[in-house]
Amino acid sequence: MDATNRNTALCSVLVDELARAGVEHAVVAPGSRSAPLALAFWNEPRIKVWSIIDERSAGFFALGIAQQTGLPAAVVTTSGTAAANVHPAVAEADEARVPLLVVTADRPPELRGRGAGQTIDQLKLYGSSVRWFCELGTIDADDDGLLYFRSAGSRAVAEALGSPPGPVHLNVPLRDPLAPTRSEGDVSATSELAREGRDEARPLTAVPRAPTSPWSGLIDALDVALARRRGVVLAGRQAGTGPAPGVLAFAAAARWPVLCEPTSPVRAAVADTGNLVAAYDAIFRSLPRDLEPEIVVRVGDMVTSKGVRTWLASHPECDQIVIDPDGAWNEPTTRAAAIVRADAGGLLDAIAARIAPAPDGWLESWQTMDATANQAIDDFLLSHTDELFEPGVHRMLADLLPDPATVYVASSMPVRNLESFLPSSPKQIRFLANRGANGIDGTVSAGLGAAAASDAPAFVLLGDVALYHDMNGLLAMKRNGVAATIVVMNNGGGAIFDFLPIAAALAGERNTYEELFGTATGLDMSKVADLYEVPFTRVASYEDLGGALASPGIIEVPLNRARNVELHRELFESVGEALAR
Repeated sequence: MDATNRNTALCSVLVDELARAGVEHAVVAPGSRSAPLALAFWNEPRIKVWSIIDERSAGFFALGIAQQTGLPAAVVTTSGTAAANVHPAVAEADEARVPLLVVTADRPPELRGRGAGQTIDQLKLYGSSVRWFCELGTIDADDDGLLYFRSAGSRAVAEALGSPPGPVHLNVPLRDPLAPTRSEGDVSATSELAREGRDEARPLTAVPRAPTSPWSGLIDALDVALARRRGVVLAGRQAGTGPAPGVLAFAAAARWPVLCEPTSPVRAAVADTGNLVAAYDAIFRSLPRDLEPEIVVRVGDMVTSKGVRTWLASHPECDQIVIDPDGAWNEPTTRAAAIVRADAGGLLDAIAARIAPAPDGWLESWQTMDATANQAIDDFLLSHTDELFEPGVHRMLADLLPDPATVYVASSMPVRNLESFLPSSPKQIRFLANRGANGIDGTVSAGLGAAAASDAPAFVLLGDVALYHDMNGLLAMKRNGVAATIVVMNNGGGAIFDFLPIAAALAGERNTYEELFGTATGLDMSKVADLYEVPFTRVASYEDLGGALASPGIIEVPLNRARNVELHRELFESVGEALAR
């Protein structure tokens, strides 16, 4: 405990408890009111402090760290709108179930609502987006006060790691002195527990969590429901390493295909890819009747694929079973027959030991169609090697990315192109994305946060608009020494809108469409890189990609947006024709 004054004592025991409970990283934005908190984190040797100047960037940087590590990362701000700027990251952490600790300094009650500077209403600032909010109050550094701050620290981590995990907000009002100036008599605590915490570096209050193990009745019921059915496993985005062994064991025993997004831990780092179907998005766009499933088991988030979502919406007779151990309601289709709240890996592993497989030929038909679709994709791309095309770039990544690697993907076109065109790979490639709230803001900062917490080479895949939304995040590469390779698909605006009905509706009003939806930034990416002193490469062909990906910096892939739409449609038509044959 730092007994210099009341604030140093209270803040140091709070941070001590966060460290004891498992916090390893803190992202601190500058400010005066938050000085006692910032110094407490800085002086805690068990916590790595990252100084990020912009608060919105700081929030997403901490989010990326938390996604990478699975542990709560803290973000510290001063009072006022500084705290409000963290809200987008809080919203993403809420929807994506990412443990995040937001610690905001605040003015004391006597300065609120009176015109004092940097003062807004910070009580429950993030509304229902947080798992727990605590206003710590202005209290004395006596035994009760220190124990209260310790208890809040212990509970904050426990709540962030709860079920479902998510963000927690601690609001800390602080009176002067904000600097670490000695104030005799400020700290009156005498209890060793209050001053130094528990022995053996344990948190004040530990909150062990029992595993959500499946019970025998559930296993029996699902075995009956799934046996001898023509089914598929849909594996969507999932935090952590996920239940890949259980999913694959079940799929092998049931003779079912596994359709998995890159953001699922099942898509990559799998040595035996026999049950994995990577081209499911293209297949579902023109699904043959003999591949129509009777039942779908969903693990993780719903997959992004519009083809899958459209098919499920038009086939309510297809049963859906959602496995979600967090106790959330992960069911956007409104058609699921059951939501099973049990550990997916353990449950599927248990069923695998007894399930009767699907009818002969079911898995083999899916494997044939997957091979056909992948060959059609490869053939189309080989016939268009003279022009850069997003699916071609994403497809090459399976071969070009190192093993291991961390890849952070923007939520617009990049994550969709990866889902559709990235083949399965035995490489240890971990794909992360802001797929909770699905915004494109904060992608650079979150990607660099994930890079900062990773020992593997790190990459960020995004478009030019997503880069513009978070250009401030680039400063962390030089200022904080974070190494990453940022691949910018520069198609001159919001390409995803070109695939939506609004593009056809405004086909005769091109200026209106471009001003409101296309929104090309016109930025020179080389000058953006110069501004932040980041190495820059502009590739002119597919052959340039391998060398460019070998070093940190910004890689620009120039694309023709109008041609991009044409090629996407031609590619899916080619795959559809191949599947029909």
